Amino acid sequence: MRLSTGVDGFDELVDGGLLRDRLYILSGPPGSGKTTFSSQFVTEGARAGEKCLFLSMHETEEELIHDMSSYDFGFEKAARSGKLQFRNVFDSNAKRLLKGPGGNDFSSGVKNMTNRLVGFINSREIDRLVIDSTMILQYFYPDNHEAFVQFLTSLKRVDATTLLISEMTDPSSYADEHYLAHGVIFMHNYLEGGGMHRGVQIVKMRGTNIDSNINAIEFDDDGLHVRPEKQLQT
Repeated sequence: MRLSTGVDGFDELVDGGLLRDRLYILSGPPGSGKTTFSSQFVTEGARAGEKCLFLSMHETEEELIHDMSSYDFGFEKAARSGKLQFRNVFDSNAKRLLKGPGGNDFSSGVKNMTNRLVGFINSREIDRLVIDSTMILQYFYPDNHEAFVQFLTSLKRVDATTLLISEMTDPSSYADEHYLAHGVIFMHNYLEGGGMHRGVQIVKMRGTNIDSNINAIEFDDDGLHVRPEKQLQT
C-alpha cells in the first residue's frame, strides 16, 4: 500500500506514493525544502487519521509551528489535533523517551535508547515518523559506526513510514543511511544565472518505478509543489 506524501506533484514521481513502513532518506543542503516537505508529509498523515511523530534536534514545536504558519497546508491544526506528536531531543520528555529517567550521558546506552524509541513507535502505533536530522544520530552515537548502523536497521523494522532528514550537499556522496534506506530523495538548491533554482530528484526507491530527473519545485501559500513538466540541469 502506498501513502500520499501530501506534496503536490511528488507522488506521481514514485508510482503514486511511498510504500508503507519503509525508511526513506530526505537529503539536501540548507534551504532546499526538506523541513517543509517533511511537515507536509506528517500533516497529510494527521489529516488521514494517522498517528505521526516529529523528532527534531533543531526546533521546538512552537518554532516549527511558527515557521510553517506562512503556509496554508494546516500544520498547526495537525499539531493541535493530537494526531501529530512533537519531540525536541533536548527537552525533558524526549530525554525520558530516548534515555530513560536520570543521567545525561547520551553517548552511552545505545541499545537502551534504540529499544526505547522503537518501543515507543510501536506501542503508540505511530504511522509516520520524521527524524530531523541525522545529526541526532551522530550526537547520540559519536564515533560508534556499528551502533549507528544498528539504529538505522532498527528503523527499517518499525511499523512506521519514516523520513530521516540528512544534511547533504552532494548527491553523489553516499553515507551509510543512503545504502541502508529503502529510498533516497535529494533536494537540490543552487544558484545559476543570478537566480536560485530548487528541484527534487529520486536517487533510489526500492520496489518503485521512479522518475530520476531533477524536477523543479516551487513554494507558494499552499507549501512545496513539484513541477514534473519543468526539469532542471545541474
